[in-house]
Amino acid sequence: MSDSDVTRGGELAAVRARILSRVVGREHELELALAAVGAGRDLILEGPPGTSKTTMLKAITAEWGIPLLFVEGNGDLTPAKLIGHHNPARVLREDYSADNFVAGPLVEAMEQGGFLYIEEFNRAPEDTLNTLLTAMADRAIEVPRVGSVTAKSTFRVIASMNPYDNVGTTRLSMSVSDRLNRIVVDYQDAAAEERIVTLRGGITGTVAERVVVDAVAVTRATRTHPAVRQGASVRGAIDCALIANELAELRGVTDAVPDARAGAGDGAAPYPELMLDAMLVSLSGRIRLDEAAETTPERVLREIWEDRFILEPATFTGPT
Repeated sequence: MSDSDVTRGGELAAVRARILSRVVGREHELELALAAVGAGRDLILEGPPGTSKTTMLKAITAEWGIPLLFVEGNGDLTPAKLIGHHNPARVLREDYSADNFVAGPLVEAMEQGGFLYIEEFNRAPEDTLNTLLTAMADRAIEVPRVGSVTAKSTFRVIASMNPYDNVGTTRLSMSVSDRLNRIVVDYQDAAAEERIVTLRGGITGTVAERVVVDAVAVTRATRTHPAVRQGASVRGAIDCALIANELAELRGVTDAVPDARAGAGDGAAPYPELMLDAMLVSLSGRIRLDEAAETTPERVLREIWEDRFILEPATFTGPT
């Protein structure tokens, strides 16, 4: 599909409408992303994990009928891995030629007119990122012993970055940043995350509705806890809800009683107790504590659990 095919006759508006039936809580960001790629621009999506960045790109490329090629940004991503290499065995037999060149994801995306999606963009070495400059500026690159590779019109470079993660990352050069448009993609609101958990989890049962609401609430609380540098994404909420629902089935819990003032392990109500277990399993490995925090993920989650299942119910029911 060409750019003119994508943008003429309100096609972008139709694409947006179809995608919104599959992407929850991303109306504004999707509109911005469609406008950028529809205008032929390259893009960086900046936001924490689990905020539907990949989901949006998959939906857009599926609508356009073009490939989405994934690349993980890390210290091992060399220019050769991005562009491609000559098959060593064939080089020994035949010498270098265009026929024995094995295209890397950049060349594949250019030749197929797809999106080259580089996750954790700021973890890749600077010389590798500089390899993209010509492709973004001229939509063509020169490959030694192969020749010129010209991109199809739907080729885009899409990058993603996590602003909360500064371990092993590098600052992007102005020459790279100057060629990328930027969209900030933050967490969805609670209602949208509840819809996501419901859709992706497929949770059913007597406590399913309550499980979804509580899983989203405690997961969102990890993002604002003072000891946490980066909280859990909606993926954590999905896993928390799924595990809690399975625990309810295993333990025969059919009533989502929110009051656990006895305290977990001391005769706590079965539902709050299983929620604490589900939180520890699903969220303890997903949160990143502040370096100065003198606590553990388990203690943080216990605090969040107490706020949700002891303090909040007490506020509504009064002291016993």
